[in-house]
Amino acid sequence: MKKTSKVNESRNVRSISAIDMFCGAGALTYGLTKAGIDVRLGVDNDPECEYPFTANNAADFQLESVTNINASDLNAHYKSDSIRLLAGCAPCQTFSSYYQKARPSDTRWWLLSEFSRIVGELSPELVTMENVPGLAEREVFGDFVVDLYDLGYWVDYKIVDCFDYGIPQHRQRLVLLASKLGPIELLPPSRFKAKQKTVRSVIGHMPPLRAGQVDSSDFLHQCSALSDLNLRRIRASRPGGTWRDWRKNLVADCHRKATGKTYPGVYGRMSWDNAAPTITTQYFGFGNGRFGHPEQDRAISLREGAMLQGFPKTYKFAQRRSEIHKKTIGRLVGNAVPVRLGFIIGTSIKKHVGQYDQ
Repeated sequence: MKKTSKVNESRNVRSISAIDMFCGAGALTYGLTKAGIDVRLGVDNDPECEYPFTANNAADFQLESVTNINASDLNAHYKSDSIRLLAGCAPCQTFSSYYQKARPSDTRWWLLSEFSRIVGELSPELVTMENVPGLAEREVFGDFVVDLYDLGYWVDYKIVDCFDYGIPQHRQRLVLLASKLGPIELLPPSRFKAKQKTVRSVIGHMPPLRAGQVDSSDFLHQCSALSDLNLRRIRASRPGGTWRDWRKNLVADCHRKATGKTYPGVYGRMSWDNAAPTITTQYFGFGNGRFGHPEQDRAISLREGAMLQGFPKTYKFAQRRSEIHKKTIGRLVGNAVPVRLGFIIGTSIKKHVGQYDQ
């Protein structure tokens, strides 16, 4: 590892320009921008990402797979004489505890290796990556870290609970920062003096809805319809409780079996004064997790889930109401980096550059 370079006390710090690989709907870009980083380009192979990314962020979008990207494609997008940041938050389902059938034969397993290839070709001064904690246990992550050290980077990575940083979810994330300027680290929660947020503080003011209803002033504030059985189930549910609280005639057949009794984390209501559970790509369905509204007889709306991920209420995901598809929006929101975590990462990088850029 390199020796620590002398801290630069000069105030004439170069700007940071960034490229966001696997950019999704633009949550990381939005957070980095709020921290003062100039994100110039987002890259993703999902065409559904283009509208929300470009409608909410002042950056270009490139529809492309990371496997087809090389350094010459990217380098022209950086601002001249800036410090270059490459961000790469690859799809996490392969390493998630929610996805039990993942194998190295899944092509997504090797996206981190492709990202490592691009880092080697581009040699940016700064690199960041965010993913699920399970990735840290995989050989592909260990190889990535070794590659960074071999390329001359200082590396810091840790698993954080987003709730500690003022994000209204108990969402565990692996965050990596790497720099060629000097030692780098993610700033601790104490540096931000963040007030811990609850479900009430984020969505408590939202207009009430009935199951299956769409708010007339915000077509993203809509929620899924419920069958008669699920309507009875949610009415029998209490905030923070489980299906174990129901009468036997409401319990699903799969949960009556011995193998199903250990899975209480579905068909639950959120609690107003606690954090939300991890917002997944299926958060719009009452039976998909603890996604029942704390008091209304419905699942949380598409907008409420986005707000719990840190997207502002005005964030655009589709141009018209007719273009809203719950599975698509659920995927974009559930796969996103919490916006505030992007801000935390960006702020940590800005402080680092202020110390070591010469």
